[in-house]
Amino acid sequence: MANAEHAEMKSSLCEETESSQSQTELDTNTQTLEEANAMAPSFGDERCFSVEGAEGTEIQDKRIMDEKISPIERQLEYLLNKADEFQTHLLWSRECLQNYGFAHVVPMFLQTCQPYFTYLESTARNSNPFRPPLSTYIRTQLLQFSQQLCSRLEQLVLLYASFSFFSLEETDPLSISHFYIGQCQIDIMKLSIFRYCCPTPFLASASTGLYKRMRWNVERQIEGEGEGQTCDSAEFYFLCCEDVIEAADDKDRDGRCEAENTETGRESRVERIWSIGRWIQTFPDPDTEDITDWVLCSVPCGQYKQLLCLGSEEPSSCTATDCLLGVLLSQETDGTFGIKT
Repeated sequence: MANAEHAEMKSSLCEETESSQSQTELDTNTQTLEEANAMAPSFGDERCFSVEGAEGTEIQDKRIMDEKISPIERQLEYLLNKADEFQTHLLWSRECLQNYGFAHVVPMFLQTCQPYFTYLESTARNSNPFRPPLSTYIRTQLLQFSQQLCSRLEQLVLLYASFSFFSLEETDPLSISHFYIGQCQIDIMKLSIFRYCCPTPFLASASTGLYKRMRWNVERQIEGEGEGQTCDSAEFYFLCCEDVIEAADDKDRDGRCEAENTETGRESRVERIWSIGRWIQTFPDPDTEDITDWVLCSVPCGQYKQLLCLGSEEPSSCTATDCLLGVLLSQETDGTFGIKT
């Protein structure tokens, strides 16, 4: 029975996805969004409408935008419904726990969602001088769709992992420690975005107290020596968290030392701090021309260079990407990107 259910889900996933997630349909959606963007103003602009009836015009323009974006939202609903189906099959199928082929459904589904993530992130963030920028309203909607799907897939992966269908350990070749959630291109910079299903040790070979939650692969095409020559530059950035122990105030209200009132001498509390930083490789030397070091090194060594502290509240995946882009674009403006310290 479980095998039949697995085959049925696999077939349904492949057939329905091919019809609903075609690249042609996504391209059509892009065109309709551009048309809608040209017809309606940016709803993120804080403008005062002094002309009588302007409020009604804004509502009408918003309705037009919602109609244009509705096919993209239907695709989101389809993927969310499929995730619900997989969860229901897992929780209610009596024999599925004995069918480890059932675990292949989740990796397949994650791959199925990749084009949709790419479409959302690239449409919302890509900079193209030949196209008018998206309105704030449409951009926000697309990124909300991306966030919704990311959160739902994370829940699905954690649920299946709790039934031991696969591992979340990054050192396990068969694990699902992270998954792809989109790609965007800004000028010469291309970002590929990945989400870790749970806080994962920053270094697999050593305990640093630092845990990663997201990764961005950043590629740039840089002009090399000689006319028409370019070289690719790859960098890796992470959203990380670290538990920081903060000591309580040394004195109480009466001015007496805490050491006199507590057995431990001082009360303390642990606070989780979030930050964005860059992977700096220390060994093998990334600039070395000696291939021997790379052949003999099983796991590259590196350190975390913090670029931005985000405080104690974990940011959403979309907010974290916005923060990273702000840092990278400011570096490009200052001409400091790619400089190692």
